[in-house]
Amino acid sequence: MTRTSIAAAIDEVAARDPVLAHLVALAGPIRYRPRDPDVHFGALVRSIVYQQLAGRAAQAIHCAVNRRADTLMDETLRAAGQSGNKLASLRDLSAKILDGTLDLKRSSRLSDEDLVAALVTVRGIGRWTAEMYLMFELRRLDVWPVDDLGVRQGYGLAWDLAAAPSAKELVPFGDRFRPYRSIVARYCWAAVVLFRGGTDPALR
Repeated sequence: MTRTSIAAAIDEVAARDPVLAHLVALAGPIRYRPRDPDVHFGALVRSIVYQQLAGRAAQAIHCAVNRRADTLMDETLRAAGQSGNKLASLRDLSAKILDGTLDLKRSSRLSDEDLVAALVTVRGIGRWTAEMYLMFELRRLDVWPVDDLGVRQGYGLAWDLAAAPSAKELVPFGDRFRPYRSIVARYCWAAVVLFRGGTDPALR
């Protein structure tokens, strides 16, 4: 299957909707973030470590975990700042990869939904975490994270809705942007900053 560039996907969604075109003009082109240097497993470890932590604290703990990851002993990971729950999640992730329950090498052959379903079997990985992994590590273009508050708020601000849509209400709003809903989600995040205060920055 031919891969679509992020620039082509942006052009396509902007052509489908004037609000999206306006957002693209305001925010400019989005780019892919660098992939995790420790590849797919490292990206999932990072997502577990960073849960419920502020950026600098999470980064420090993540670096400590990486330095001790070759042992994966409870005492060394606890020394790196990991809670019991996160230790259990990291061990479950490792166990499911080792026993083949989760095969990260087959990611490219799985649909988005099948891959999310496989990822959420891991303790500590919910749907939102799985969707972020698909969007940023695997660079899947058609992820629509309706449970994300920022996406819902940004959609409501950009499309001038009376209130941010609920997760259920947001689901059909993305249909017209298939198969590039990841692009729309990222511009919704941009809209939260651009439309802070509820005012279109182009009208200020």
